Amino acid sequence: MLDPTMRREGEPEILPGRKLAAHVAGVYTAPFDHFVTRAVGTLPLSFEGIDGDFHAGHVRRSGGREPWYPRGTEMRNERQLSIVAPDELAVVAERMGLTEIKPEWIGANLLLDGVPMLSMLPSGTMLFFKGGVTIKIDGQNAPCRLAGRSIAEHARMADHDAGSLMFPKAAKRLRGLVAWVEKPGVIAAGEEVSVRVPEQWIYRA
Repeated sequence: MLDPTMRREGEPEILPGRKLAAHVAGVYTAPFDHFVTRAVGTLPLSFEGIDGDFHAGHVRRSGGREPWYPRGTEMRNERQLSIVAPDELAVVAERMGLTEIKPEWIGANLLLDGVPMLSMLPSGTMLFFKGGVTIKIDGQNAPCRLAGRSIAEHARMADHDAGSLMFPKAAKRLRGLVAWVEKPGVIAAGEEVSVRVPEQWIYRA
C-alpha cells in the first residue's frame, strides 16, 4: 500500500485540513451609499450577500485591486462580506497610536473572535454558522487609504492624510478577510462558528 506521507522529490508538503471553533462577536451592515457599517443584531444573507448592503450583489465593478481589467469592468462579486478579528484590530490601533479601531470604521460586516491569526486563513476556508449559514473565504482584504481616512476621521486624528497613509502599512496582513455567501440564511451576534481550514501547500513549479 502506498504510504500517503511519502513525497516525490520536489513535491510540495501538504498540510492537512483542520477545524477551529469561533464565535460571532458582532455583526454590521452598510445600508447607505458608503462602506462604513453600523452594528445590528442579525445579518440576513442571500446569494447576493447582505440584503441592502453597500457591497451586496452577484457582481461588482473592478477597481485598483484588479489592475488586469480596465477600471469599472463588471466581474463576479467575491467581496460580499468583510470579516475582521478583535485582536488584530487592537494590534493595528496600537501601531497607529490609537486606543481602538472599531469594525464599523473600516466597513466590517463580521467581527469573528477565537481564531488565531484570522487574516492568515487561506482561500477556500469555510465558515459554518450554527444557524445554518455557510460563508467561503476568498482571501485577505488589502488595507487601503480610504479605510485609513475613515479611521482618521472617526478617531479624530489631527492629520487625516497621515492617518490614511499610515493604515495600509500598519494593517498589512491584519485587515481581515473578504468572503462570499455559499449558503444563505441569518447570522446572529453571539453565534457559534465552525471554521474548516482546507489542505494547504505552496506551489513552486
